[in-house]
Amino acid sequence: MTEQTIHVEFTDNRLIPTLFGIDDSNLRKLENYLQIRMAARGGMLSITGKDPEIYFAKDALESYYISLKKGGAMRDNPVDMLLQTEHAKHPHLRAVSPEAGHWQQSEIVLRTPKKAIFPRTRNQVLYMQQLQTHDLVFAAGPAGTGKTYIAVAQAVALWLEHKIERIVLSRPALEAGEKIGFLPGDFKEKLDPYLRPLYDALYDMVPAELLQKALTQNMIEIAPLGFMRGRTLTHSYIIVDEAQNTTASQMKMLLTRLGEGSRMVVTGEPTQTDLPASMTSGLQDALDRLKKIEQIGFVSLTESDVIRHPLTKQIIKAYHHA
Repeated sequence: MTEQTIHVEFTDNRLIPTLFGIDDSNLRKLENYLQIRMAARGGMLSITGKDPEIYFAKDALESYYISLKKGGAMRDNPVDMLLQTEHAKHPHLRAVSPEAGHWQQSEIVLRTPKKAIFPRTRNQVLYMQQLQTHDLVFAAGPAGTGKTYIAVAQAVALWLEHKIERIVLSRPALEAGEKIGFLPGDFKEKLDPYLRPLYDALYDMVPAELLQKALTQNMIEIAPLGFMRGRTLTHSYIIVDEAQNTTASQMKMLLTRLGEGSRMVVTGEPTQTDLPASMTSGLQDALDRLKKIEQIGFVSLTESDVIRHPLTKQIIKAYHHA
């Protein structure tokens, strides 16, 4: 196939340094990986090479550019994340790559005080759509796929828009065979290690002063699973994290906490339960029982949706296929 040259223009010069990278590092990465050539003059970029590689690079940069224009604060360089995906090894699949042009058509964005959160993969788009259209959503998948992070972002965005009155985040306080009574410290100190991931997500999106005020006034509540029993939560956004470590009866209890004007997201990895082998995971039980109820949203995230350190994807794959 003969080479061809295509051109793309980026009109906002303020974004060019971030888009192209320091000393055009993002362009060089795409050049080296895709075996193409790029030449930039201001915001005008020419891309020379073979189809589909040149269009893959064009889609990647255009998607990143649109995210920057929307005010997105990226924890990771999307060009790096793109080249770490399996799809980057098969450029002809650019329509389903995490930062490809397919996503630039998506208007989904979750705005929080500290950053805007955008979907980074096809499944994350589906996940965000389910969160917008369903009062109860199950998100199952491995670590690093954004299950909890996106759910927290949705909760924070709705809270700031005054569409809900309170955010309630809960997760089991027993993991990996540890019993909380044997841990040092008072009750709060015993629980904090289990709830830390939820705090981390909140601090990543909400300024510390505002978050502390919300926690003090109980507008944001982080509670172990046992504290949910007997309550009816109205006008709340409830996130149940690490749900694979709930029993079937605990899951039933949690799902029936849903009150008027409330929404709930249940996240977890069904294959990674820390329950005794004789016990059925409440998450898997719920997925089996409720799968035919149309008013409930279900999303399955996979290792291709991992957006943490690139090693995470390889580790998950190694254990999954062992």
